[in-house]
Amino acid sequence: MTIGITCYPTFGGSGVVATELGKALARRGHTVHFIAYALPLRLEHMVENVFFHEVRVNTYPLFEYPPYALALASKMIDVARHDGLDLLHVHYAIPHATSAVLARDILRSKGISIPIVTTLHGTDITLVGKDAGFRPVVEHSIDASDGVTSVSDWLRRETYASFDVSADIEVIPNFVDTERFSRQPKDHFKRAIAPDGERLIVHVSNFRRVKRAPDAVEVFARLHAQGAWPEGHPKHGQPGGVKLLMVGDGPDRMASEAAARAAGVWGDVRFIGKQEPVEEILSIADLFLMPSASETFGLAALEAMACGVPVVSSDVGGLPELNIDGETGFLRPIGDVDGMTEAARTVLTTPDLHARMAEAARRRAVEHFDLDRIVPQYEAHYDRVVDAVGV
Repeated sequence: MTIGITCYPTFGGSGVVATELGKALARRGHTVHFIAYALPLRLEHMVENVFFHEVRVNTYPLFEYPPYALALASKMIDVARHDGLDLLHVHYAIPHATSAVLARDILRSKGISIPIVTTLHGTDITLVGKDAGFRPVVEHSIDASDGVTSVSDWLRRETYASFDVSADIEVIPNFVDTERFSRQPKDHFKRAIAPDGERLIVHVSNFRRVKRAPDAVEVFARLHAQGAWPEGHPKHGQPGGVKLLMVGDGPDRMASEAAARAAGVWGDVRFIGKQEPVEEILSIADLFLMPSASETFGLAALEAMACGVPVVSSDVGGLPELNIDGETGFLRPIGDVDGMTEAARTVLTTPDLHARMAEAARRRAVEHFDLDRIVPQYEAHYDRVVDAVGV
């Protein structure tokens, strides 16, 4: 099958999932054409059967804002006609599904049938889509799609609760390459950061307000003050025993840095910006911290779990479908810094519990979210859509 994929080519989870999906489909014999305004982040190397088409938006004095959705639809039409697409798979309802519906309808008028699959990822439903000015377009884009998927059951329910749509939404969760994301021998790297055997906490995000990155710093500061040396360590019960890596960048980075300085832990926190390959960092982590106010799924947490890292997270959105409280880590309410601190301290200071949770986290990633389990679900969905449309 020849598949066109459109996604945001950025650091966020939806772009990562779309890119990894395209690469996996290509390895399984499909031909994949990415259509986006920039090269997707994880498409940095040449991949057989994968092609990239840049959407360029010309500026005209008549337009106050560049008409990206129209330029995207035009590029979709061009790729479909000249590269023989069998299907368009777009990630995010707006503007991507909107552009795809327009492109499909124009192609139909020319005798070319291209079905559309739309994957809902989160803010297209929970934030942007709820804007009254976009609501009618979101509803039409979902219902006009030939197939619709969501990355969690929570998002599926939220879509039906928030919008007047009748589309049959299939839940296909996010996935991870558990061969790539696995514990790697990076002890020398860890010793450079934690030379006295300190436990290492990692937070990965785009530092938007919804990720609550300053909460991660506050949890760390309290742990540092209480002491997080594991049982059996000569310094057990003393302050310290923990380091923090803040991975990523975004609007709340400065606030997070200020929080670290104000708490007096600046010397034990490292802000290292956007990092690839992130699995090398996760391989030295002892705990992954995700205090988000909203997470449709929690891809960064899944990548950590695949590397055998227990997770302490908020209990919002799709996170309870991923992080099992008391098994792969702990869930706490949004903003419950005290609860997250105590949960993290329990994991970090109790070696037997840490080992059990690390093993359970890895096992859950492999048994439920490995790409070889999830990608065939997309292939089956594509087949059903193509058969139903009668291409």
